[in-house]
Amino acid sequence: MKKIFLSVIFFSLIVGCKDDYLDTAIDGATDATSFFKTQEDAMQATNAIYVALRSWENSAFPAQYVFGVPADDVEKGSNPGDASFINAYDQFTYTASDSGVEGYWIGQWQFVNRCNQVITNVPNINMDTTLKNRLVAEAKMLRAYFYFNLVRIYGGVPIFDGVQQNYNIPRSSVEEVYNFIISDLTAAAAVLPQTYDAANLGRVTKGGALGLLSKVYLYKKDWQKAYDTSNQVIAMGYSLDPDFNHLFRPAGEFGSESVIEVNCQCSSQFGGSQYAEVQGVRNQFGWGFFTPTTALEAAFETGDIRKELTILREGETTPEGDLIHKGDPQAGDMWNQKVYVPTSLNNNACGYGSIQNIRILRFAEILLINAEAANELGNTAAAVTNLNKVRTRAQLPNTTASTQGALRNAIWRERRVELALEGDRFVDLVRTGQAATVLAPYGFTPGKNEVFPIPLNSINQSNGILTQNPGY
Repeated sequence: MKKIFLSVIFFSLIVGCKDDYLDTAIDGATDATSFFKTQEDAMQATNAIYVALRSWENSAFPAQYVFGVPADDVEKGSNPGDASFINAYDQFTYTASDSGVEGYWIGQWQFVNRCNQVITNVPNINMDTTLKNRLVAEAKMLRAYFYFNLVRIYGGVPIFDGVQQNYNIPRSSVEEVYNFIISDLTAAAAVLPQTYDAANLGRVTKGGALGLLSKVYLYKKDWQKAYDTSNQVIAMGYSLDPDFNHLFRPAGEFGSESVIEVNCQCSSQFGGSQYAEVQGVRNQFGWGFFTPTTALEAAFETGDIRKELTILREGETTPEGDLIHKGDPQAGDMWNQKVYVPTSLNNNACGYGSIQNIRILRFAEILLINAEAANELGNTAAAVTNLNKVRTRAQLPNTTASTQGALRNAIWRERRVELALEGDRFVDLVRTGQAATVLAPYGFTPGKNEVFPIPLNSINQSNGILTQNPGY
């Protein structure tokens, strides 16, 4: 059941803001000053954050520009002349004036401000106290998620802790942003429930907050906390879906492996998500963008069942009975199978794939976070155990790696193939220091391309208070 978004309304989220990148005015919207009076207002405002998760900016083109195409596992896709501007992200030639750089930046800040409206205003509403505290905790966890996106893509950014009068403030350091994220996730985890009823599937949970926190610690290289926190999540009862194909089909939504998952119901009020449509087989299921590369294809070991369940190929018949054909002779012959929705299950009311949920964090990644942290702490046994759990599901033999260095590389490789096309490869290469070598053939410049430029328009609007990243 997918009922979470049926009563959501959009409303103006910034009062008195003079910075365009923080302005989310919408025609016919309700001003925040006359909103936030009732419990229903609190629910609608919180639900509006969840709608943002499946928006164009967060799940379709802009997100794929910055998290997908710069990696060696994803290329533009479609035919060469279609949206050729995306090639700038594959070749690291984008600039501070690029619309994609700015689009992702604007979208994330708008979503941060939806969170801040809830965090600031809901505590003042006379309503059920338990629900009030939970909604604020949900907003804090989601704010942490958006800030995690921002800090990984742009580096240090301004910290807006609630609705405030002055939005024209300098960038905080990367460390300060990570500490802010950790504070939000810790506070959220203390309040959020571990489960919801069927009508509320898709709301963030205690396990989701701790899972994201363990990933944040991984990025900070705080190995002990990454290990301890991921162990907390492991103890919560999650488990790997034994069927890798089932995991990504509609029948596998909100299954035992789901730690953070975006509910993408197709509704008459909000439509669906275009996450699957923009990546679907061109002229059959979608637009054909953001396709797997031959480098990704070669990264899978012999016998790894994930290879053919990750890469959808021209001429194959899927387990669900769809024959994949080539609708555009220039558009390639491989696509992302993780976003595939069988024709028999597609809801045509909202476009292809609109029912496809977005998996933000899976239990398989929690196991790999734990394995990586354990290895860095010298706990080889724990690292091998959890790495092999992921490999066993892929029908691969146990790892032969035994030294810390060999095991580190084995875990990194496992992340690449397990999380392929899910938006982690580029930031993983940067995080692990591999980007300069792996992405050199694409034009990656060390000391520059680890992060994206701050949009020029936002710097100009700040009268120079926002500073640019090196090299741009």
